[in-house]
Amino acid sequence: MPKVTLDQWKMFHAVIEEGGYAQAADKLFKSQSTITYGIQKLQDQIGVKVLAIKGRKAVLTNEGEVLLRRSKTLLREADELERVATSLSQGWEAQINIVMDAIFPTCIVTEALNQLAELTPDTRIEFRETVLSGTGEALIEGTADIAITGRVPQGFLGEPLLNVEFQPVAHPDHPLIRSGKDILLQDLKRERQIVTMDSGKVRTDSGWLGAEQRWSVNHMGIAIEQVCQGLGFAWLPITRIRNQIEQGLLKPIPLKDGGTRYVQSYLVFKDPDQAGPGTRKLAEILTRVCTEGDCSEKSTLSE
Repeated sequence: MPKVTLDQWKMFHAVIEEGGYAQAADKLFKSQSTITYGIQKLQDQIGVKVLAIKGRKAVLTNEGEVLLRRSKTLLREADELERVATSLSQGWEAQINIVMDAIFPTCIVTEALNQLAELTPDTRIEFRETVLSGTGEALIEGTADIAITGRVPQGFLGEPLLNVEFQPVAHPDHPLIRSGKDILLQDLKRERQIVTMDSGKVRTDSGWLGAEQRWSVNHMGIAIEQVCQGLGFAWLPITRIRNQIEQGLLKPIPLKDGGTRYVQSYLVFKDPDQAGPGTRKLAEILTRVCTEGDCSEKSTLSE
């Protein structure tokens, strides 16, 4: 059995975070003597001095810095374990946080949420749309219970959902369409490209970005609107512009080579073991809606 309890490690962290024994006692709703005794016992049990007093403030020793860093993982895993147990005992979650990459058909998620609401109407839903690395960041930071992304971050596992088709499109009166000839990539480079920016903190690029003129916007809806106004061309997912194509507001650019590309989208849990019944049921419904083709915006199904 471990010599040091989780409660003692929490006291240790509280003293550092709050800057002293008295402040740690207030944070943990314990007496100052309890905190002092707990830290002293911790040091006696492991045979290492972790704190020193300088003036009126408790500061880390060199050994304490190492143990603080390693014990953060211990406390985080203990907290996750308790959350798993709570999820298993409570039944339906009070809230489910969903993050979806902007390339994915919104109607699929809407249909899945509607079916979930029939089973658990009191579960609140928080739904966010992201671009590129923004979805992965939400998983890593733990702000998403479930995510739909084209990029599965390291340390996570994803189940394939849809293979989303992208095509270069422009307004029917745009020179790339009116020319009436097959367009080369060299022709695209001379025109303005509308690009949807990465919503992550560390922005990355994706897809064809060869145009010398470029407008970058922070939402795909803005990019679609600008292309519909003839302000440039863009590579856009067919899942999001099917209506505009049918209405004649947009036309695919007739590229001679490479006129279509695909991005595989995946379903990813923040933590499969911690996922509650509502989160798991939502994943099940999403997969079924994709497979059954219940959504008119749906793109090519994953093999």
